[in-house]
Amino acid sequence: MKKILFILSLLSLAVYAQIPNTKQLLVVSTSNWETSSGVLQRYEKSDKKWKKVGKSIKIKLGRNGLGWGRGLHKIPKNAKIIKKEGDGKAPAGIFSLKQGFGYAPFDIDYPYEVYSTQNHCVDDVNSKLYNKIVDSKKVKIDYKSKETMKFPKNYYKYGIVVNHNNIDEKGAKAGAGSCIFIHIKETATAGCTVMKEAQMKALMRWLNPQSNPLLIQGTVAVVNSLLKKVIY
Repeated sequence: MKKILFILSLLSLAVYAQIPNTKQLLVVSTSNWETSSGVLQRYEKSDKKWKKVGKSIKIKLGRNGLGWGRGLHKIPKNAKIIKKEGDGKAPAGIFSLKQGFGYAPFDIDYPYEVYSTQNHCVDDVNSKLYNKIVDSKKVKIDYKSKETMKFPKNYYKYGIVVNHNNIDEKGAKAGAGSCIFIHIKETATAGCTVMKEAQMKALMRWLNPQSNPLLIQGTVAVVNSLLKKVIY
């Protein structure tokens, strides 16, 4: 019996070996898979203990709820709801956070990019640039649909790129969902997680690149299960 438990332990480590040693967590939980409303709580590890940071805040996410995304976790074999392009669902799972972004310089410790109207996030599943943020003046445009990273509304005035489906990297799976961000908005989205501007700015100021912050997102039951793979 001990041998079996030992082997299972090794298998578990193999599956989650890619999850970095983190000291900051953004935990987004919802009551069910269909809702577009949830709660975000920040956590930080200090002196080998995890503690809540600030009060939880109400957030909005995909207008059609959640679907398992492609991140640092393993999608359960019995998963019934998988995130797809254009499904209006936010990705559930464990995700690293890439750069912050916005319309103007912002003095924070976390990596940050200023985007303009010529920066596009490609959501055309037939494009070689699918799920990449590009400078449209510097690439050969083969896409017919995209998200402009700066537009009259302030939704992307401040945001964070969520590493769902290998955004800006090799290995993005066509049709598995693209252009997932945390950003400013107060209503349901096509798949991003959103909040008020003041909350977004506070979150970005808090992020520490040395802490390898992660996003854990899902229903309460899913979040509790995923946390066991990260909190130690």
